[in-house]
Amino acid sequence: MSLHPDGAPVPAGVTHVMVGFGAALLPDLDRLLPPGSLLIVEEPDVVAARGLLPRAAEHPCVAVLITAPIHDEDDLSAMLAAVPRPPAVRAVLPGVEYGVSGAAALADAWGLPGAGPAAARILRDKALLREAADRAGIPQPRWKRVAGPEEVREFRSGTPDGRCVLKPANRQGSLGVQLLDAADDLDEAWKRTVGADEPRLRARRLLPTTFLAEERLDGREVSVECVVSDGRTLFLNITEKLVQGGRHPVEAGHQVPAHLLPAAPERIADVMEQLVEATGFRTGVLHAEWILRDGEHPQLVECAGRVPGDCIHELVDLAHGGSLVADFLTVLGGSDAVTRRTPRRHAAIRFLDCPPGTVESVDGTEHAGAVPGVIKVHIGVGPGAYVGTVSNSHERVGYVVATGESADQVTTRVERAAASVRFRLDADGSGGPAAARTGTPGHDSTGRSTGRHGGGERS
Repeated sequence: MSLHPDGAPVPAGVTHVMVGFGAALLPDLDRLLPPGSLLIVEEPDVVAARGLLPRAAEHPCVAVLITAPIHDEDDLSAMLAAVPRPPAVRAVLPGVEYGVSGAAALADAWGLPGAGPAAARILRDKALLREAADRAGIPQPRWKRVAGPEEVREFRSGTPDGRCVLKPANRQGSLGVQLLDAADDLDEAWKRTVGADEPRLRARRLLPTTFLAEERLDGREVSVECVVSDGRTLFLNITEKLVQGGRHPVEAGHQVPAHLLPAAPERIADVMEQLVEATGFRTGVLHAEWILRDGEHPQLVECAGRVPGDCIHELVDLAHGGSLVADFLTVLGGSDAVTRRTPRRHAAIRFLDCPPGTVESVDGTEHAGAVPGVIKVHIGVGPGAYVGTVSNSHERVGYVVATGESADQVTTRVERAAASVRFRLDADGSGGPAAARTGTPGHDSTGRSTGRHGGGERS
């Protein structure tokens, strides 16, 4: 496969355009789309940094890869000029978080269903999302835009316990997010947040961002995945979220369906309807994160206008049946033929934990895979890889996915599988052999999150 030459015609078989290389979606798209029917648009820097040409060629559905400035979200005119409209195009979808605005702009320009440019811009900027939620009266933490540590210090001084969250407004995967206590050094924290970067996923030119300080909330955490067509919710799922303890609120696992108090599901569905209306979201998939005060009162953390990462869409499919990605393509293609399903079984993912150090070997993957109900064991590091403290989703070392007939059964299976995987560190590492852990600080004895506001996973 080669890059699409400027001005060359798009292959006649292209019916779908994906903005941002969505590696997690491509296996689904290979099953759902004909060969040679997908055009991918990505930043030139990202194509080079991730070696995307050979990776795209591995997928039968991909016809061509085009480079364009999809990360210039304040002015996407250059992207619109660079991407030719395929004559047979039926749908445009975001493949990654950083493709949400570009996908909405292309769909709008071509008269196709999509999130809508205004809604996409709100979803890509957490400050704009906070403003929209405030206008709609959606419960959420107190917040403020901040431009330096002094403004964070002022915000923190106004909180009753001296705690706050510091985060970028337009990043993903908990990148740069910090949970700060009263005694934490804000100058050092500011440098960490401002300096957080994704050199393989973001264009190397200077891109604008803003930063937020927010009230820290306590409570169980959930995410909501819903399929929306012209502002109407056709399908809704609630996922339970586990978060690691400490300063960096990276997800340690997810479970579908969430185990909730009786009043919580209806309240969550109600605030999701309010959020759809508040953002003006038209058509696509939303992935919203909430903290439940007192176990049943949802408070908005953030919301993305795309299929969720962290294998959540796979968990939804395993639990409910059907295909969330197929539903996504259905509504983007202009149809509302989406089945409103309910969970038939339980599915869970746990991310593996490895102490800091250089990996010498990884053992126990066969034992993990042999645990009843386990359907996937993924190891993301090998011998010679250095593992540091996990501060964002990209730094996790692997995961296991399992299914079960009950919440207790799937929890037992996935945690048993995770505990079977052991990372052995070399002589320069610390800790020697280490079992993967799921019961990290920040979880009670049931493994359910105690709630640490500020997280958020991304693909």
